[in-house]
Amino acid sequence: MTDAEADGAEEGVLLRGEENVAARLRVEREARGWSTNSLSDRMNEAGYEMNPSAVWRIENGKRRVNLDEAIGFAEVFGVSLDNLVGPPRLAAKARAMELIENVVRAFRETQRAGAAFSQARDAFDAYLAEHPDIRDEAEVMIASVLADEAIPNFAQAFHLTQPPNEASDDEPGAG
Repeated sequence: MTDAEADGAEEGVLLRGEENVAARLRVEREARGWSTNSLSDRMNEAGYEMNPSAVWRIENGKRRVNLDEAIGFAEVFGVSLDNLVGPPRLAAKARAMELIENVVRAFRETQRAGAAFSQARDAFDAYLAEHPDIRDEAEVMIASVLADEAIPNFAQAFHLTQPPNEASDDEPGAG
């Protein structure tokens, strides 16, 4: 990694995973006041064979880091592997990375839920195609249940509801 690339990494530019790891190693090591020898000793104590020269070469883009080593570095620094391979500037802010990971996890859950909903709806539609005599009643029931679920969630998402036990200024006795 060149000096310009290292400067960009420290400014939070998205790099490839290995470049992020290289930049993070230096940031994390220096933040702790560790030398390449100290980091190498900690890696060895954790069961990951590493010499000081290898640490220096990884940090300077002269050597690739393998998956086992990346896992070891994450363990030694006490960060997740996702955090270690993330953009150095963001990743150094543990709370930012935690929140990013939460957003990504929630997005993935919504994708899985969307797929499950589509499968359930497809099965429901296939059943109704075989039983057209109940289509109208079944569709009304689905629409009713979905609306009952959606309205409170929508209101909560947009803070349109009052917290429980909080009187509004319009209610008698409020003041």
